[in-house]
This record gives sequence, C-alpha cells and structure tokens, in this order.
Amino acid sequence: MLRTATLGKTAVKNKIVSAAEAVAIIRDGDTVACSGFVGSGTPEELIEALETRFRESGNPRGLTLVFAAAPGDGKERGLNRLAREGLLKRAVGGHWGLVPKLAELAVSGQIEAYNLPLGTLSQLFRDIAGHRAGCLTKVGLHTFVDPRQDGGKINARTRDDLVTLMQIEGEEWLFYKAFPITVALIRGTTADLSGNITMEREALTLDNLALAMAAKNSNGFVIAQVERVSATGSLNPRQVQIPGVLVDCVVVARPENHRQTFGTSYNPAYSGELRLPLDSLGTMALSERKVIARRCAFDLPMGGVVNLGIGMPEGVAAVAHEERVLGYVTLTAEPGVIGGIPQTGLDFGAAVNTDAVIQQAQQFDFYDGGGLDMACLGLAQVDAQGNVNVSRFGNRLAGAGGFINISQNARRLVFAGTFVAGGLQVAVTDGKLVIVKEGSARKFVRRVDQITFNGSYAAQCGRSVYYVTERCVFRRGAEGMELVEVAPGIDVDKDILAHMDFEPIVRNPIPMDARIFRDEPMLLEEDLLGIGMAERISVDAERKILFLNLEGLHVRTRDDVDRVRRVVEERCQSFGNKLALVVNYDGFLLDATVADTYAAMVRYMEANYYTTATRYTTSAFMRLKLGEALARRRVAPHIFETAEEAHAFVAMQSRGAPPHAA
Repeated sequence: MLRTATLGKTAVKNKIVSAAEAVAIIRDGDTVACSGFVGSGTPEELIEALETRFRESGNPRGLTLVFAAAPGDGKERGLNRLAREGLLKRAVGGHWGLVPKLAELAVSGQIEAYNLPLGTLSQLFRDIAGHRAGCLTKVGLHTFVDPRQDGGKINARTRDDLVTLMQIEGEEWLFYKAFPITVALIRGTTADLSGNITMEREALTLDNLALAMAAKNSNGFVIAQVERVSATGSLNPRQVQIPGVLVDCVVVARPENHRQTFGTSYNPAYSGELRLPLDSLGTMALSERKVIARRCAFDLPMGGVVNLGIGMPEGVAAVAHEERVLGYVTLTAEPGVIGGIPQTGLDFGAAVNTDAVIQQAQQFDFYDGGGLDMACLGLAQVDAQGNVNVSRFGNRLAGAGGFINISQNARRLVFAGTFVAGGLQVAVTDGKLVIVKEGSARKFVRRVDQITFNGSYAAQCGRSVYYVTERCVFRRGAEGMELVEVAPGIDVDKDILAHMDFEPIVRNPIPMDARIFRDEPMLLEEDLLGIGMAERISVDAERKILFLNLEGLHVRTRDDVDRVRRVVEERCQSFGNKLALVVNYDGFLLDATVADTYAAMVRYMEANYYTTATRYTTSAFMRLKLGEALARRRVAPHIFETAEEAHAFVAMQSRGAPPHAA
C-alpha cells in the first residue's frame, strides 16, 4: 500500500506511516543519502529502523550511503548503526570522525569508500537535483582529493573515479561526478498530512531541501522524520522548508530519537526562540588553550566574517568576548550559521544568538567564493612545506569535513594547536611559558600522512598563512616555513627545533606579545580597532577645543567609565586651562547598568575641565538615551546630529552667542 501510494500520480491525503513501513521501500543496491550534522538534523528514528530491518531480515543489502557531515555521536548513534557487514557496499562522506564504526569498514577495505569535501558534497546534492553532470570547482586541488593524489579514495578496493582533473582556458579545475540518489532520509519539526514540513525547532536547516529534490528528480523516494503532525493547510507556507510534493512519507519520531542535538534534548536558543546573555560565556583559565586562542585573536579582522573550527580554535570566541571585540566580528559555522556563538562538543554546528541560519550549500557558496575574511582551524600534523593534515592518520580516519573548502578560500588563515601532543603540560609563570612536561608525539613532521591543506599551493596564490602554537608562531611564506614569533621563556633550540622533524627558516623571530602570558585582560579592543583611548583625543590649542572621538566604543563596566575619565583628565591637566569639548558618539554603546555612572563622570569633567561640552551622533536613539542620562545628572545635554552642527555651536559659544542660538 505504501509503495503504491508513493509511486502513484494521485495526491495522497495522509503520508504519515510508521518507521518500519517507511524503510521497507529501500531495496538492495539503493543509494541512500542522509541528512544531519553531528546530531543536529540527524533522522535517528529512520536510521534505527533501517538497522532493525537489516538485523532482523538481512535486507536490504549492498547500499551506497552518502552523507556530507557525519551524522553520528562518535560511538553508537547516527550512521554508526549502519556499519554492518552486507548492508553497505559503498560510502561517500565528507566527515568521518563521528562515525568511527563506518570509518573502520572504510579503512579496513570492507566497503568502497570516499572522503570528499563536505561543502562540495553539499553543493553536489543541488547538481543532482538539477540533473547537471556534476560540480565544477577548484576546491580540493593539490590535496588528497585531487586525482593526482588519492582522488578522495580511502582504500585500494575503491576504484571508480568520482573526481577528475579538468583544464578550462588554461586553469585547473576539479569535476565531482553526479550520481542518482534513490532514497533521501531527511528531518524537520512539523509535518501536515500532505507532507509539507517546517523546521522551527531545528538547530539547522542543512541540505534537507536539496536532498529531497535530488531524490525526487532521480525517481527516488523521500522519507521525512518529524516530531509532530498538524492538519493539512495549517502550516504557514513561508515556514515550510520542504514542500509536500517532494515528500513520499512522514514518520513521527519518538522523543529520544528526535533530540535537537546529540548533546542537548532541546535548547530554545539553538532554534532562535530566545537570545542568551553573552556573560554566560565566562572566561578561560590561563592555560595553553588560552595562550593559543589569545594569539589567534590578534588576527581577528574587525568588521569581518570569521569561521572558527572545532577544537582548539573554539577558544577564540571566548577570548574575543573577554577582550570586548566579539561584537566587531561575525562568527560563522559551516552548516549555515551566520553570527552568534557556535557551540562545541556534540552541540557543534548549533549556535546561539545567531543573525541568520541558511542552508549548508549556500554557506559553502559564500565560503568558496572568498566570503571569509579569516578562518581559524585546527592542526594535527604540519610538514616542511606547510602542508596540514587533519583528515587521516594511519588507520584512523577523521575525514576532511569542511576544512578543505574553508582553508583553500579564506582570505586570512590561522592554524591553531599545541606544538606537540601526547601528555603536554605547560604553566604560565611570571609572564613566561614553562614546559612542565613535554609531549610525546610530534606534530611538526617531515611529511604529513595526508595533505588536507597544501602549503605550497597557498604560497603560490599569495595567501597569508600562520601556524600558532603555545610556544611559537610560524608563517608559510614564499621561501617556506619560517619561525616568526617565540613565547617568553622558550629556548628556540631546546624547546622548538629539538622537537621538529624539519628545520624551519630562522632569521630573527620576535617575542610573542607579553600580554598573552598575563592574567589580566590584554585590552585587545584598542589594538584591533587601531585606536586606543589616548589616540581618541586631540586638542586644538589655538581655539582651546578638545576633540574626543568615542566612535564604536562600548562602555560596559565602571572600569570602562574610569578608563575614559582617566585618559581624558590626564590630557586636560597637561594643557592647564579649561577647554571646549566636542565629542563624537557615533556607534557608541553604553550599557544601561553604568549609564548613571557615566553621566556622573561627565558632570565631574564638565565642572572641572570644560568651558562648554558639545556632543553629536547620527543615532536618534543614542541622542535620546544619552540626553536622558545626562539630564538626570543635571548636565546640559547639547547633543547634535552632525559634526557640523556641533562645531557651529562651539563657534557661537566662543563668540559669546547665547546657547539657544545653536
């Protein structure tokens, strides 16, 4: 009955079936594509039902499994359930680290297996849906995906070429071959009886729409997992992510198989229902992780778009928050997160306080086109050419994930990780780094096991590439790997060169910034914005006017208020006379908790150092709120909309014109 209903041309009024009925349509030799990013959007109910069917009946057999981002928990859940002898013939995946049972089948040669870039696989789903020949891109050139190396093949059993090298008008390109998808396993939140699906409680939208179109246009089947059902016609069409015309059957999952992520049953912040206070991020202890994150934070592009990889780079967000520069950058994550704070562990992929969540393929369109101003990614192995390996280490298969797309196309690239692995212990004492116990495993090796990032190719393209560790920093330049910075307390020969399998260029490395190794905040905001408090002040001695540029400054605490007062007061005292003040408040942010403290400081300064005080900002809201705060402290709130108006007011005051003349 189910097969007839899904194959027939007439509309089916009720597409709700059991999980067992849904997976019964899967036949021997089918190509099954599965949604999911770690636990976000993973259709666990459907995967479990397929596992149960095979365990009880021995069917279906010889499936090809396709997944972009490993839907798994690193243990038993997700696609790990399908790692059974006979069930699979082939697997094509972007990231394998969280599906170790599948990875074992791949590495041992029990199945044909490919590791392709996550973003390119995601884009390939759209090409399959559009009946295009495949995906043409430069992503993967000169890495293990390049057919001149491994072509993405994981073992000797894997023979078919899914990636070919092409020359177009003298340029090299990689072509990823399209193939039909027989069955798509997707997931949403609510379905009506006609199969229209919304995703309001999901952390991510991922590739669900593209997968459904790819399977439908391959004359295949689309099975959707949801957590609830509504009446036909009751869903807001603007919220429908997958239209019912693409869906053959719908399964209502048990709650335990429809967690928002594998780490969290449900967090309304992940689905954008509420925003969390950033103070919940806290601060990191001064360990090797914080040292590395602090050094990476020096490269954050103010006003830019950034991707932070999983693992060591995650600490950069915490440091950016602590240093008050998080509001000046837009963090992103590869499954489609724009803005906010990406989460970690089994919640990785989800984010809080996002600006937007787009489809995964769209995110990689943006990344591949050069949209990232900076990427901070992990490093596991680095060799003499600056090549980086994060994807395979002997028989351990992690997979590239989105690493190749991101590392090959970000404008600025910083790799972050400890200098060695295997039991490293360090301490930060008196502003110096101390190696308490050296690690047993070298990361800077003569030759990486697999090239996930090609340092020579990056140098040819003129890319900016740095490798940041707790004890030193390298740069990949045109001449090779150069040691450019060394931590205080570290001996170059004993603590660096003695633990490398190759000899880098050593000219005249400078010390890493001393602030990195102190407990107090680094005051990175002033460095990255290129304008410290002292530089925000200028004095026109002839006209006796002090100009204060507070543009973009965020005053959050009493210490911030005191810092403004102290610097301005020192400049006024050095001049010796009272001055007319002109202040630029464009982009200025003042937290409500310190508004009265700030106004009291302004009143003190006016009473002691200013003849007049004139302020301007284009923000009507800031004029209102600042005016209210100043008025409460009985300070005349002369706040104008433009600099010209403010300067005209000062000129009138200097000529003795009455205040209302402005």
